[in-house]
Amino acid sequence: MLVLLTHCTVFAPHPLGRQHLLIAGDRVAWMGPDVPALPNTLAVEVMDLDGAVVVPGLVDGHAHLSGGGGESGPQSKVPAPFLSRYTSAGVTSVVGVLGTDDTTRTTGELVTAANGLVAEGLSAWCHTGGYHVPPVTLTGSVRGDIAFVDRIIGVGEVAIADHRSSQPTVQELLRLASEAHVGGLMTGKAGVLHLHVGDGLRGLAQIREMLATSELPPRVFNPTHVNRRKVLFDEAVELARAGCVVDITAFAVGEGEDAWSAADALERFWVAGAPLSNVTVSSDGGGCLPTFDADGRVVAMEVGDAGTLWRTVQTLRERGHALEQVLPPFTSNVADLLRLPRKGRLAVGHDADLLVLDEHGAIRDVMCRGVWHVRDGKPIRRGTFEL
Repeated sequence: MLVLLTHCTVFAPHPLGRQHLLIAGDRVAWMGPDVPALPNTLAVEVMDLDGAVVVPGLVDGHAHLSGGGGESGPQSKVPAPFLSRYTSAGVTSVVGVLGTDDTTRTTGELVTAANGLVAEGLSAWCHTGGYHVPPVTLTGSVRGDIAFVDRIIGVGEVAIADHRSSQPTVQELLRLASEAHVGGLMTGKAGVLHLHVGDGLRGLAQIREMLATSELPPRVFNPTHVNRRKVLFDEAVELARAGCVVDITAFAVGEGEDAWSAADALERFWVAGAPLSNVTVSSDGGGCLPTFDADGRVVAMEVGDAGTLWRTVQTLRERGHALEQVLPPFTSNVADLLRLPRKGRLAVGHDADLLVLDEHGAIRDVMCRGVWHVRDGKPIRRGTFEL
């Protein structure tokens, strides 16, 4: 079946104006300003969008596909999010990580979760390892996992500046980064060291030292949660100037909290004049967002939600920022960092991952790889075990 979407106002994420899109299988086969003349013998589903805005599907570079948590006992392990938790939030591509619990949760389990989402219609990848060094791998090395396992594109989230980390040395981190980098060179994959940054006072000091004492390119070092402290975010902006891609987490920030919301952080990044391509936003969906006391015990816990991504987009739009400015950290910047060449943009030959917005800027329809998953704001395809 071919699908022809007519009269779309396309942001690809750059603005293209009024366009018509022909979807063939899982790809965008054609796009242009004039409605194509197609033979009557072709079975074409025509959908007139009447000027509705169409944007690329979101690429969530940090989510817990197999669930997160576990810091306050086995009952605190967060279940794996279902398919529609991603698609309803506009996420059409996702990258999974392991966090604190890389003991009872494994890289093999994470790869399986990614494969399961792919079978259900999403696009999914993952990193090998988790918070701790040495990482628990499938083949015995980070390089081997990236080389031999299709879904694995990097290593992480390895924890630094956090009491839950294994307190890795700079040399241990450099070894992981080199393994990831060479694995990426061998395969054309991302080959990044994805670093969970806690709220410890060391902040990003170890990354700065690695940049100063190694030959590895800055893009290999990819810190996340950089908006969790305001001073930490200032450090992250300087790392972005040095060539690293820094990842903002779209978590809730309370009144008076020493953190920046994702919307506030992006605005500060733009004003700072750092390279616009060197910032991304992820959800930490399915992950545990704990609050600890002075003894390191969990006193409160929330769970990450993919829906925070589009809510951040809407907040920035309400503040007057143009859609073409807002979209890249959620789409093309992520795809470029993670070397996902058919993701993050609407273009001929790219995967047909797209969102149709309503007149209020909310997500109305979601297409993943040429198949509708959400129509009129409601999921029409659900995961295998969703009720």
